[in-house]
Amino acid sequence: MPDTLLFSMEVALNGLMAGVMYALVALGFVLIFKASGIFNYAQGVMALFAAMTLVGIQNGQVPFAHLINAIFGTKIHHFGWQVPALLAILLTVLVMAVFAWAVNRFVFSKLVNQEPIILFMATIGLAFFLEGVADLMWGSEIKTLDVGLPQGINTWIDETTLNAFGYGFFIDNLDIVATIIAALLVVGLVLFSQYTKQGRALRAVADDHQAALSVGISLNFIWVLVWSIAGFVALVAGIMWGAKSGVQFSLSLIALKALPVLMLGGFTSIPGAIVGGLIIGVGEKLFEFLIGQPYLGGATENWFAYVLALLFLVFRPQGLFGEKIIERV
Repeated sequence: MPDTLLFSMEVALNGLMAGVMYALVALGFVLIFKASGIFNYAQGVMALFAAMTLVGIQNGQVPFAHLINAIFGTKIHHFGWQVPALLAILLTVLVMAVFAWAVNRFVFSKLVNQEPIILFMATIGLAFFLEGVADLMWGSEIKTLDVGLPQGINTWIDETTLNAFGYGFFIDNLDIVATIIAALLVVGLVLFSQYTKQGRALRAVADDHQAALSVGISLNFIWVLVWSIAGFVALVAGIMWGAKSGVQFSLSLIALKALPVLMLGGFTSIPGAIVGGLIIGVGEKLFEFLIGQPYLGGATENWFAYVLALLFLVFRPQGLFGEKIIERV
């Protein structure tokens, strides 16, 4: 088998894994947009905040320690204990649920019936506010996230492909775990929306807010629920990206890579977020390997996804799985 084909197969597999990571972030966007019509620019920062909170709880770090020390002249930083990973994750889920309630109570309940652009600007403000709060709570230094996920080369894949093709594929164990978790999340969300009372209520709200109100569905409850689920998805994405590259403020920028994913898959489709992420992941890796490095000097991964999204906006603006909007005039 030609070396170029073997290398392309390895690159494509790694692209699939990267695409799943993009899709995890895009899922949070889809959930909130589908239920409330709000494009949540703060989703990437939510992933950052969730990851920083998890690390802080795990390490027994005192929240707002730098601020407390500056005001009172103390030198406290840690409580002196370590929290097990599972318990720390559960506590972080609780924090994200409280965050969801606060967002609905103090921000979006005040902006009912406002124009979509106003709601979008509110999420931009929320992103910067949350980033500042994360800095004050946990500090701005790069943090190591360890919840026991396997990392490093998968030796079974390496040995199997070496025996089959004479060339071992490098596939990271963390990427494989992320793929499995993303698949379970998608299945869980689909089952939740189809077969639970709250899921059916969420779909009713997504279809028509006024009709949902008329049959006794509480919009406040649904919005808190969907922001809580989006917060949980952000936590999962934050764990995966944080374990891969460390918990740092550049983590919030993964939201920008999720935008092309949404444009490809559609803003209202959960499966579309996954498919869009896979297309972007595989496309940018293969384009970089086959065209970018040999002919364009490399670094095409920085812009390939946005060019592909632009093409979709021109020829299919609703995305692959989005609902086509038909307006009569």
